[in-house]
Amino acid sequence: MSYQIKIPSCVYGGPGSIEHVNAIIKKEDSKKIIIFTDKGIREHGFLDILTNHFDEMNTQYKVYDDLIPEPAYQDAERVIKEAEDYDGDLIIAIGGGSVMDVAKLCSVLKGATYTVKDLLNDPTQARKQLKTIMIPTTCGTGSEATCNAIVAIPEEQSKKGIVNDNMIPDYVILDANFIKKLPRSIVAATGVDALAHVVECYTSKKATPLSDTYALAGAKLIFNNIREAYDDADNLEAKNNLLLGAFYGGVAITGSGTTAVHALSYPLGGKYHIAHGVSNAILFAHVMEFNKDACEDRLAKLYDAVFHGIPVKTQAEKAQYVIDQIADIVKTTNIPTDLKEFGVKKEDLETLVEAGSKQQRLLVNNRKELSLEDIRNIYLKVLK
Repeated sequence: MSYQIKIPSCVYGGPGSIEHVNAIIKKEDSKKIIIFTDKGIREHGFLDILTNHFDEMNTQYKVYDDLIPEPAYQDAERVIKEAEDYDGDLIIAIGGGSVMDVAKLCSVLKGATYTVKDLLNDPTQARKQLKTIMIPTTCGTGSEATCNAIVAIPEEQSKKGIVNDNMIPDYVILDANFIKKLPRSIVAATGVDALAHVVECYTSKKATPLSDTYALAGAKLIFNNIREAYDDADNLEAKNNLLLGAFYGGVAITGSGTTAVHALSYPLGGKYHIAHGVSNAILFAHVMEFNKDACEDRLAKLYDAVFHGIPVKTQAEKAQYVIDQIADIVKTTNIPTDLKEFGVKKEDLETLVEAGSKQQRLLVNNRKELSLEDIRNIYLKVLK
């Protein structure tokens, strides 16, 4: 079996690593920068940290912050069209997954004849137009590492990933100072999203030795730091480890791919606008419990890599321990576990089942095939 993995060309990490942005600008000889962010990042002063560097260097820039969480493809097209009139030569995204996904789309759309909708139908036509720098301000989407961009499709009441190697970021800055003041609820949701990435990638049918390396490294960092990062806002070491683990999860995605957790969460985001990390967290343990008999050996190996000093011996016990830890993390970080809290009703069940079953790009990665009845039963577990 041959295999590959894709990774951004240059990655800077550690608290204070934002200082490397000056060297990147000089290296790329950039004169005008397109910055994608959101109003929350601007209000918290994180954008100023970045733009102060450009002001010192007399580098021109324009900020586009009219971005909403979980954007529809029409939202992405609107913001990218606004940036079309600015003759920028480099794109920087400072924000969460939605901000970075739109920036990556802009990197292949600016000056091109195709649209976001065209890429939904045929992502192979995308070609890189501008280089990108990703600065994540959450600790979980992994978007800074992937060639994926996720958008909602309102007419289908679901979400879909646009995947093309040309969207792999060129530079990444993993500066834990940018997540130091992150609200606990966002630490929880994005952290569990990152945990889903590494566990799903490790148990995916498409897992390879390369993706396994990153998935296991990410699993160690996330399992062992997410509670501390959630409990103590000033624990910069835990935050840094979580940020790095999330990046590893993104890299693992490029070599392996997520599975049924993400597949079944997409309709929840597309129809009910439940935050991506939250919808994953709600389903995570239930999907892994369903998958357990098909990937018990992989879960046991993950246990061996992550957990030490716990008196668990059999393969089955190790697999169950990992699933129980996932459920406990969701519980202790106070993520909701019932879809009814988001207005989902049992009469919506069949719509969810149909939409979930269409996520074949991800479902084909799952080690255990899901029938419509299987999907229905998983949703019922979170419709209490």
